[in-house]
Formats: sequence, C-alpha cells, structure tokens
Amino acid sequence: MPAPVFKASPRLPTISIAPGLWAVLFMFTQTAAADVLVVTDSRHPVQAPAGVRIIELDQATRIEVELAAHLPADPQQAAALVRQRLHDGGEALQRRIGHAYQGVADAWGLGIDKIPAVVVDRRYVVYGEPDVPRAVARINAYRSTQP
Repeated sequence: MPAPVFKASPRLPTISIAPGLWAVLFMFTQTAAADVLVVTDSRHPVQAPAGVRIIELDQATRIEVELAAHLPADPQQAAALVRQRLHDGGEALQRRIGHAYQGVADAWGLGIDKIPAVVVDRRYVVYGEPDVPRAVARINAYRSTQP
C-alpha cells in the first residue's frame, strides 16, 4: 500500500497515483524534478539519491546534546567547557548549527506538518514515503496530468 498523502499547505497540492505506475515513472524521476527537498528526523530515515537536500528536524537538538555532554555540575565550569567546545568546533560547527536551524525554518515556511515529507519545486509534497525516488515519481506522475 502506498504511503498516505496529505495536504500540508494550500501551496502544496496533494498527490496520489496508482501503484502500478511506479516502474514506468521511476525512469523519469531524476530528470523531471528540478528541486527535491526531504524533511525528516533521525527516527525516520529515508532513502535518497545523492544531491537531495535532507533536513533533519532534530539535528539542532542533537548538536546541543553533543555540546552539553558530560558537563561538570558547577555552572561556571560547565559554561566555560561549552564555550571551549564551541571554539574548538570552529567554523565547521558554526555551519552545522546554522544549517540545522535554517532547515527547521525552511520546513516551517513550507508548512510541513508530518514526516517524512518529500517536497519538489517547493510546490508539491508527498508525506510518509521514505523512498525518495518513489515519492518523486508520484509527484511527477501528478504533474504530468496537470496542464
């Protein structure tokens, strides 16, 4: 049974096609979709081809947990240790934190309310499908029927 499809926002139409079309549509998946974005978290892994942007909504929390791991009970020592970890992480850590929070903002801006969500061209969404090529095929099939 295909994953359920829900409408997240008036901007993102709901898509549903017959399961028998998957094999035919799979060939056209990569060429028809210009911009693919996946919104998920670490508990809902997805199968995505290289080059697909994946937003993990819990990534910022996981970074915070890393920074707070094994802190001393003394608040001043703990604060100093977190500052040192932030310093040691340098620009790479700053980028990770920025990307994590930007991803949450992007998902929120699209009106995503369930995961996993596969979004194409910031206009179409399929919810609940962890196989990204299959979700994109569903979107492409829907798009091919629209004028």
